[in-house]
Parts: sequence; structure tokens; C-alpha cells
Amino acid sequence: MAKELSDRLSLQEGDITKLAVDAIVNAANTSLLGGGGVDGAIHRAAGRELLAECETLGGCPTGEAKITKGYKLPAKHVIHTVGPVWNGGKRNEEELLASCYRNSLALAQKHGQKSIAFPAISTGAYRFPMDRAARIALTEINAFLDGNKEFEKVVLVCFGQDAYQSYLDAWKNLSKS
Repeated sequence: MAKELSDRLSLQEGDITKLAVDAIVNAANTSLLGGGGVDGAIHRAAGRELLAECETLGGCPTGEAKITKGYKLPAKHVIHTVGPVWNGGKRNEEELLASCYRNSLALAQKHGQKSIAFPAISTGAYRFPMDRAARIALTEINAFLDGNKEFEKVVLVCFGQDAYQSYLDAWKNLSKS
């Protein structure tokens, strides 16, 4: 299932590792050495070379981003970002999540990428509430696209119908305001 939200932003349910875009974003842990969820799926699909390159990066702090090659993925690059663990909103989680999107988009732009796909960062094992995460993602992506007309495409990839519906609802709510 896919939906065009604007001329350069789309929403779809599916597997981010199958997308042929310039970069996919990995919801990584601070070690960058693989894990569960989307992180594990990206590492498995990219192959051992991705892990070898990640071992040279020295990890990544929460809210920041680093870039690697895509190796066996259809995407040319992987942008690894570390989302915050949800602690009830008391530890700057919303700003850290917004920073993940800003830093990932800035890194993509710096490296000449024109298309990027994002998973729902921090909403799995890190327990960030899906509705808040969707609002933050859409707000940051729209702000970036408004200021960067040369960027061609952003795809939000949801794992499961509930995530897809949360992003669609967030889009509708943001469009009303």
C-alpha cells in the first residue's frame, strides 16, 4: 500500500531494504553494529561489508547520523541514525528524534543524495509513541523539503498497517493546521 502525500513525499507499507533510492535510513543503535528490527534487516540485506564499514565509524550518539555504502542493497547508501529510547518524554526525546531526521536529511544532501527512505525511527524496541513520532517525522521532512527544492523524493516506509495509519493520520492533522 502506498500513498503520495505531496509531489516529493510518499508513504508506504513494506520493506525498506527493497527500495531503490539513493539512501535508506537505518534506525540504528549507538554501536552501529546491527541489532533487531529494521537495523538487523538492513544489516542482513546489505551483507557483511556493511558491518565491516560500520566497525570503522566508532559508533554514533543519539540524534546524530553517519553514512555508509549500501553494498548489496538496492539503495546506494545507508544513513545510520540513533533514535532516542522513550522515557515518558522527560529526557528530551522529541528533540532528539527531530534531530535524527534533520541530521539524516542534511547528511544525504551533503553527499549529493536526491532520494531517501525513512523507517519509523524509535517506534519499535525504543517504544517512542507512534503518533508523536509520525508528527515529528512529517514536520521535519516537510521543513527540509520546503527549503531544499532540488531534493527529489522522501519515502516514509511503515512496517505494518498500524504504523501506516498513524503516519496517515498525522499527515491529515498537519495538513489541517
